[in-house]
Amino acid sequence: MNLLADIKSMTLSELTEFITENGFERFRANQVYGWLNKNVSSFDEMRNISSKLRDFLKTSCYISVANIEKKLVSRYDKTVKYLFSFNDGECVESVVMKYKHGYSICISTQVGCKMGCTFCATGKSGYSRDLTPSEMLNQIESARRDLNIRISNIVLMGMGEPLDNYDNVVKFLYLVSSGDGLNIGMRHITLSTCGIVPRIYDLAQLRLGITVSVSLHAPNDEIRRKTMPIAHRYSMDELLRACRDYFKKTGRRITFEYSMISGVNDSDANAEELAQRLAGMNCHVNLIPVNTVDGTGYTKSDINRQQSFINILAAKNIAATVRRTLGSDINASCGQLKRNYLKTGG
Repeated sequence: MNLLADIKSMTLSELTEFITENGFERFRANQVYGWLNKNVSSFDEMRNISSKLRDFLKTSCYISVANIEKKLVSRYDKTVKYLFSFNDGECVESVVMKYKHGYSICISTQVGCKMGCTFCATGKSGYSRDLTPSEMLNQIESARRDLNIRISNIVLMGMGEPLDNYDNVVKFLYLVSSGDGLNIGMRHITLSTCGIVPRIYDLAQLRLGITVSVSLHAPNDEIRRKTMPIAHRYSMDELLRACRDYFKKTGRRITFEYSMISGVNDSDANAEELAQRLAGMNCHVNLIPVNTVDGTGYTKSDINRQQSFINILAAKNIAATVRRTLGSDINASCGQLKRNYLKTGG
């Protein structure tokens, strides 16, 4: 365990308190914070602070980093997939995607995942630890610096379950949206969850204005329990009540992610049942042709099945689209690059 303070996970007010409580001038906090926002990796790079302060910071804090271990660029749409390593050598994946409105990044919130969804590559690698707020920030900063771009949208849909790392994720949301930092507005941030019901209620109370995207992937508990272990803990009725509460408290429309798995959850009857479940909700269904992951045996639904599913939802006034597939040649969904990296050793 690292006994040093994670200085990049501090807000400016927290850093100011830390600096002044240890006998240094208040303005020094702004200087240090400015250097951290320039992505320095060493306190020795902070040239305008005193050697006394630098020495103090070296013995009391550390600067977290996200080093690029591997980078893949799609030949088709220039989607970029990164494998980042942190100070302790653990690795996660992030994906940068270009849209008409600008660049979005999908970041990880944990090293691995505990949730065990059967269609997901991340869970097959097991769980190691939670990410700190600074490690989430560093994924954005490292990608932005490497590509020399402005990233305007963030999706917490990489490795890990964000609501299983609730406190660190909430701290990250405040840091990344701060005018003192990257200043990316909450309305440009989407958090994806498999459905940890109590935390959805907690998030609603904060009224942050982020979009919540719920991994539903089934029209009923029976099918959902076969693919998502979390469904044994919280029923769909409980989950959908929490989603309705989130909309009521925040006014933010819920997105439901629905992986289309051939022969599992993609029939017309499944679409009819899903439409009945979501009736009256202000929501959007994002259909996702399931990714091929070694060992699952799952295959994605064909185009005709996808369209039939959409037509049935539309007839019931449920907005639905098929998610645009980006980076198909680089396995842009998270979990697969790390698995291959660990298998091959590089």
